[in-house]
Amino acid sequence: MQNNVRPESMARITTKELADAFIAEQVAEVRAQVGDKKVLLALSGGVDSSVVAALLIKAIGKQLVCVHVNHGLMRKDESEEVIRIFRDGLDANLIYIDATDRFLGKLKDVAEPEKKRKIIGNEFIVVFDEEARKLDDIDFLAQGTIYPDIIESDGVKAHHNVGGLPEDMKFELVEPIKLLYKDEVRVVGKALGLPSSMVDRQPFPGPGLGVRCLGAITRDRLEALREADAILREEFDICGLSKTVWQYFIAVPDMKSVGVKDGKRYEGWPAIIRAVNTEDAMTATIEEIPYNVLHKITNRITAEVEGINRVLLDLTPKPVGTIEWE
Repeated sequence: MQNNVRPESMARITTKELADAFIAEQVAEVRAQVGDKKVLLALSGGVDSSVVAALLIKAIGKQLVCVHVNHGLMRKDESEEVIRIFRDGLDANLIYIDATDRFLGKLKDVAEPEKKRKIIGNEFIVVFDEEARKLDDIDFLAQGTIYPDIIESDGVKAHHNVGGLPEDMKFELVEPIKLLYKDEVRVVGKALGLPSSMVDRQPFPGPGLGVRCLGAITRDRLEALREADAILREEFDICGLSKTVWQYFIAVPDMKSVGVKDGKRYEGWPAIIRAVNTEDAMTATIEEIPYNVLHKITNRITAEVEGINRVLLDLTPKPVGTIEWE
């Protein structure tokens, strides 16, 4: 197996031909490492875990066991897309767990952002651990570690992706894309036949919409956030901004203001648009959004999303503001 240092002679993967060569090499390496044993993978639907899943399915087929945990904080239709692409399309050995009630129960009345993050992260490990213990003969754990993770953590990311699984669960790691940069992972994903909607996804935080439904999460506000975010993404796709903006999303705070609907006053939440560009996520600039696009997004969200009566635009660069609100 490769070590954790990318050789200087390794060409940047920019074309399908280079990606195909990398895939062939990794398929051979994985088969040599794994043999006829089983491999477990937490498949979030993010770029890295999805590319690892597609690569390992190509290499070892049903020997790969994918576990997708829906914590109820996914964007609209994301879990359904994971099932459609992997179980239906690639015939993956996929275990789907809808843990929405469990996660939202643990998060009830918790407003402090760090506490929310910890609860979501810890509960994910517990759910994943429970599923892993139901399976027999698992010898390997696959992870979507990529090269920037190794550089940033100085090689200690081995326990980072899935999080602190219990000490008595001993797995050998399979990390087929650990020497790749993010842009290379996307090229490889396309060469493996994954759709652009999955491979070109913008970054999405581990706690998902949990850090964008600001303050204590309620089901009605979470649902309003999910719908408003889907409208924003759809309109950015239509006008082409999805190709030029690094990250864009909606945040919905736990506050209401007076609005008017059907001739009557009513209280609703504001939806806050955040759209930023960045090279390294250390600093970020604000993307210009044409006013006609903003008007269309505002009209759609206020007309189509139950509970939202205002749309605001966050114009704060980083620094002063962080990219996420929480």
